[in-house]
Amino acid sequence: MEPAEPGARHDEQAAFDARAFLARLTSRPGVYQMYGPDGGILYVGKAKNLKKRVSSYFRSKGLAPKTAALVARIQHIEVTVTNSETEALLLEQNLIKEQRPPYNILLRDDKSYPYIFISDRDAYPAVRFHRGARRAKGSYFGPFPSGTAVRESLNLLQKLFRIRPCEDSFFRNRSRPCLQYQIQRCSGPCVELITKEAYADDLRHASMFLEGKSNAVMQELAAQMEAAAAQLDFEQAAQLRDQLSNLQQVQEQQYVSGFEGHADVIGCALKPGGVGIHMLYVRGGRIIGSKVFHPRVSIEDSEADVLSAFVAQWYLGASREIPDQVIVPLALADKNALEQALAQRRGRKVALQHSVRGDKAGWQRLAQTNAEQQLSSHLASKQNVYNRFLALQDALGLDSVPQRLECFDISHSSGEATVASCVVFDRNGPLKTDYRHFNIDDITAGDDYAAMHQALQRRYTRLKKGEGKLPDILLIDGGKGQVSQARAVLEELQITEVLIVGVAKGPSRRAGLETLVLAESGEEITLSGDAPALHLIQHIRDEAHRFAITGHRARRGKARKTSRLEGIDGIGPKRRRELLRHFGGLQEIERASVEEIAKVSTISRKLAEDIYFALHPDP
Repeated sequence: MEPAEPGARHDEQAAFDARAFLARLTSRPGVYQMYGPDGGILYVGKAKNLKKRVSSYFRSKGLAPKTAALVARIQHIEVTVTNSETEALLLEQNLIKEQRPPYNILLRDDKSYPYIFISDRDAYPAVRFHRGARRAKGSYFGPFPSGTAVRESLNLLQKLFRIRPCEDSFFRNRSRPCLQYQIQRCSGPCVELITKEAYADDLRHASMFLEGKSNAVMQELAAQMEAAAAQLDFEQAAQLRDQLSNLQQVQEQQYVSGFEGHADVIGCALKPGGVGIHMLYVRGGRIIGSKVFHPRVSIEDSEADVLSAFVAQWYLGASREIPDQVIVPLALADKNALEQALAQRRGRKVALQHSVRGDKAGWQRLAQTNAEQQLSSHLASKQNVYNRFLALQDALGLDSVPQRLECFDISHSSGEATVASCVVFDRNGPLKTDYRHFNIDDITAGDDYAAMHQALQRRYTRLKKGEGKLPDILLIDGGKGQVSQARAVLEELQITEVLIVGVAKGPSRRAGLETLVLAESGEEITLSGDAPALHLIQHIRDEAHRFAITGHRARRGKARKTSRLEGIDGIGPKRRRELLRHFGGLQEIERASVEEIAKVSTISRKLAEDIYFALHPDP
């Protein structure tokens, strides 16, 4: 690598003389850095031919508006000559990571990626979520695209092979099996309800499953089932049959092709206002997860430009696993340089492909379809919900933007007909198909702590069984007492990847004065009344409150039956009978309008209004 071209820096107060600069610019490969009037970096780029590439910014016509805006701000340009385009590409990504130029494509996500870890030291090793340096001895499977993908895989492993997920301190101090054993998600090694040999066999099958060798696992289980049946051990044969059946169902749900390598499949959609990139992670012929990106794009004019910049920054700008193949939807002009740089970083060959067939073509279409759909959704909501999610990430100091929020609230009338609500938000807002009510019984009337504990235990026991998705953040309408209930339930179920946040009302209980209580640290955070993150929290809290009241009133009305009519002045036994006979039941009376109620022969218009408003107290 050679030093910067002489004469590259100019007086910041003078206009940039592009013609003079280009006249003495070399045609060799290298990196160019563009600076603005205040001396700040604007853009970093690489080129196979520096003179040709930099000259393209100063042509008289044909520049995109964003590129023209960049050029208008250039005060001086510095270049660094390299020995090859590949070397220029690697230097470019180092400079982008270090300087974060405003006109380059920039990714928000630079955290380390999670793995599944199995220790090789313990007699009964656990299967755990792992993020960070891989120092401990054992097997690492991944990386996975997100914590959600790891949790889903861990849930599958518990369901299929009953491998323990608990911490060693919890495991070593058990005198009886925990709840995981009772819901058939663990084989009980803590109290030796399974032999070390049988547990090791289950662990080996789990490892094979993670490596994409599901067919081999099924063949072994089938052989073991037949052997158990031949020895008249029908109980063991039945257990193996059920395990084999579960694996077959997973195979049907998760399509596995004949492709045995690792590939990242990228879809890209570009529209005015934003870009959407969807990446599928294929490991051992199985899609193990996906990830969505909406990077900031400034001067990249086409999808090919965006893809080139994304691939370079994603794999070269940070320490990440580089697979055997990277599949993109279209040809890239700098394909050869990217392949060489990826191979140099990985230590062995990497194929960057765009024209593929068979299963790979199917994955490519899926990634592209997802990129287009998710970009449309992102653009439709980015000024509202998505920006509030970004603000919540910043307010709570999270590594990534949360994907899913859940909020719980309790409603009752002096302890009568207690109902808990669970509402769910994702980046598009309320996800009403995932809302749930919980009728609370067998607690002391009015004990909100016990009600919250019961609702959370029922909800997250189901999620541990695989009946839904765990949230990234669990919001509790209440202060430290309610938060402690949530923490106790999640610790009991060994759920460690969910952030618990209490939403405590201020002394005056006025909106905008809420305090956020973080369960893990006990820290209290107060956001300004106009903070977008607080608006999001208020929205989901108010929705949980509304949904809880709706459930409570429905349960109370069902329990009371005709008692609501008995409390209305002017409605005696005769008129109650007439009403019930006319409508067929209380539910139909509640649905009726004032005009429909007034059609009953013994009911006047004024009395119909009294009945209607007694049954509908809210405006």
